[in-house]
Amino acid sequence: MKIIVARSAGFCFGVNRAIEMVNGLLGKGKKVCTLGPIIHNPQTLAQLEARGVKIVESPDEVPPDATIVIRSHGVPNTVQDAILARKIDCVDATCPFVAKIHKIVSNAASEGRTVLIAGDCSHPEVQGIKGHCSGNCYVFKNAEELRNILQNIPHDNKNAPCVVAQTTFSVSEWENCLKIIKRVYTNATIFDTICNATAMRQSEAASLSRCCDAMIVIGGRQSSNTAKLRDVCGKNCNTYLIETADELPLAALKGAECIGITAGASTPASIIKEVLDTMSEINEGAGQNLTENNAEGNFEEMLEESLKNLNTDEKVHGVVVGITPSEVYVDVGRKQAGFIPAAELSADPNARPEDLVKVGDEMDLLIMRTNDQEGTIMLSKKRLDAAKGWETVSAAEESQEVLTGVVTEVIKGGLIAVSNGVRVFIPASQATASRGDSLDELLKKEVKFRIIEVNRSRRRAVGSIRSVLKDERKILADKFWETAEEGKEYDGVVKSLTAYGAFVDLGGIDGMIHISELSWGRIKHPSEVVNVGDTVHVYIKGLDREKGKISLGYKRAEDNPWEILKRDYPVGTVADVTIVGMTAFGAFARVIPGIDGLIHISQIADHRIEKPQDVLKINDVVKAKITDIDFDKKRVSLSIRALLEPAEQTEETPAE
Repeated sequence: MKIIVARSAGFCFGVNRAIEMVNGLLGKGKKVCTLGPIIHNPQTLAQLEARGVKIVESPDEVPPDATIVIRSHGVPNTVQDAILARKIDCVDATCPFVAKIHKIVSNAASEGRTVLIAGDCSHPEVQGIKGHCSGNCYVFKNAEELRNILQNIPHDNKNAPCVVAQTTFSVSEWENCLKIIKRVYTNATIFDTICNATAMRQSEAASLSRCCDAMIVIGGRQSSNTAKLRDVCGKNCNTYLIETADELPLAALKGAECIGITAGASTPASIIKEVLDTMSEINEGAGQNLTENNAEGNFEEMLEESLKNLNTDEKVHGVVVGITPSEVYVDVGRKQAGFIPAAELSADPNARPEDLVKVGDEMDLLIMRTNDQEGTIMLSKKRLDAAKGWETVSAAEESQEVLTGVVTEVIKGGLIAVSNGVRVFIPASQATASRGDSLDELLKKEVKFRIIEVNRSRRRAVGSIRSVLKDERKILADKFWETAEEGKEYDGVVKSLTAYGAFVDLGGIDGMIHISELSWGRIKHPSEVVNVGDTVHVYIKGLDREKGKISLGYKRAEDNPWEILKRDYPVGTVADVTIVGMTAFGAFARVIPGIDGLIHISQIADHRIEKPQDVLKINDVVKAKITDIDFDKKRVSLSIRALLEPAEQTEETPAE
C-alpha cells in the first residue's frame, strides 16, 4: 500500500497565528476566553480547555480579570464595540486575510454599494464580514443561490456591486459564480479573497485524489474548509473524513493500492502524524513502520543470523556460580569460564541480574563468542529465550491468543513489552483505551495484548493492548445492559468533560450527565461541579438501547431548592435575604441558594420611593416576609413593608 501525504495538509497561517497567541497568553499566566471556538478541531479545543481556556459566546460572559481573544474568523463591528464598552483586555487574532475583506466591504458599503459575499451564511467568518457592511448585503453559497439573489435585486450598472468570497470558499464554485456575475454586471468590482493556502490545498487535494484509490481527509466536522476538501476529493475517489486516527476505516482501506492523505486548516500536525502511524501499522510491506523501535538496532537480524546454523554444540546448559551488577558467571562444564553480560540476560533493559537469577539456578544458554586466549565463553539467555518465544508470538497472530508481557520501555511512538523473551512493539494508538491516557503509567506493569502484525523476515511483532481492553469493555457493557433500568444507581468515574456535560465510566460503558443535571443552580461549565477522575454517585435517567446512549442524573430531588423552600419556608415566613439585583420595579433578593424572590418597589419601604436604590444596595442583608409562592411559575414574592406596617400602626393608635 502506497501512502501519499499532501504537502499543504494541516494548519494554515491564520489558525496557527491564533493558536500561538492563545499559548502566548497562557504562558504569561493569563486567564483566557475565546470568542467562540478558536479552532474547529475538538482535540485541540480539549487541550486548551484543560489548560483553562474558556469558550464564550459574547463579551458579557468574560470575567473582569480575563483576556478575550478574537479568533481568526473575525467578528462584526458590534462585537468589537461591545468589547471596548466593557473595557475588556482583548487580543485580536483575526486573520490578516479576513481583516482585509472587512476593510473592502466596509469601504464599499460607505459608498452605498451592494455587497455580494460568496460563503456559508452560518459560518462565523461570513457573519463577521456581514457585520462590517452597513448597507445592502447578500450571501450566497453556490451558483443557484446567486441566481435567485440577482433576480430579486435591482441591477444598476452605474453603481455595480462589490463581490468578495469567504477565505475557505470552494475555488470551483467561485469560478462558476463569477461567470454569472460578469454576465449580469459589466463593471462589478470583484475581489478574489479566497486564501492562497485554501486554493492550493483544494487544488492539490483534487490532483492527489485523481491518482489514488482512496482519500483520507483529516479535520473537524465543523470545519468549513475540511468539508470542502472532502467534497473536492469525493468527486474522484472514495473519500473518508475523519477527526482522529481512531476513525480510520481500516477495513475499507485494506484493498487500496494507493491512499492519499490531506488535512484541513484546523488540523494539528500531531493528529496527522497519528493517522500516518496507524496506517503504517497496517501497511503490509512497511517494515519501516517500527523505526521508533530501532533502539536495539539489529537485534532481530543478529538473532536470526546466530540461529541459522544452530546446533547442540552452540546451545549449552549452565549453572549460575556468581553474580555481579554487570555479569552473571556460569559453569557450563567446559574448561572456559562462562559469563552472561547483563544486557544478554533479559529483554528488559532495566532488569538487574541479582533480581533475575540466584546462585545455583540452572538454565539453557546460547554461545555467542568463545575466546580461547582468555579462556572465556560469552553466553546469552535473552537470545535463546527470544528464539523459543518467537514461535509462540508468531503463532498468536493467527490464533489471536491473548498474551501477557511486561512493559519495559516507553519510547517515541509507543511501548515495548516483553513476552516470552520477545520484544513486542505496541504503538501509542494501540496502547490504551483512549488516546489521551498516559503511556508512562504502564511502565513496569504487566499487560495483556494481541499480536496484530508479524514481520517474519525481520522477526518483528506489533501488539495491541486496546484490542483486549475493547473486548473486556464489551463483556462489561453486555452485562450492564442486561440489568440496566431507569432509576438504577451506580458509582462511576468522571472520564471527560465537555461544554455540555460530563461523561462517566460506569465500568465498561460510558454515560453522560447533561450540564443541566449537575446542579440545581445555573452553572457555565461542568468543571464547576465535577472534575476528571472524580468518583460520582449517579442514577440512570434515560436509556436508548438502540443507540447505546445512557443519560445520567446526578442532582438529587431532596436537594431541589424549591422542595427545601416548600418544606422550610412557607408563606408568612420571615427570613434574612440578600439583595442580588435591582430593576425599575423592585429588587431581587436571595432567599436560599438557587431561589431569588422579588421585593416589589411598593413593598420596600413604608413610604413612596422613586427607585429601589434609594433604600437598598447590592449585598444588603435585610429581613423580609414571604407573602406569596407560585411553585408552577417558580416565583417568590417578598415584602419588607409587611414587617414595618404593624409597628407604625401601633404608634399611630390614640390612647383611650
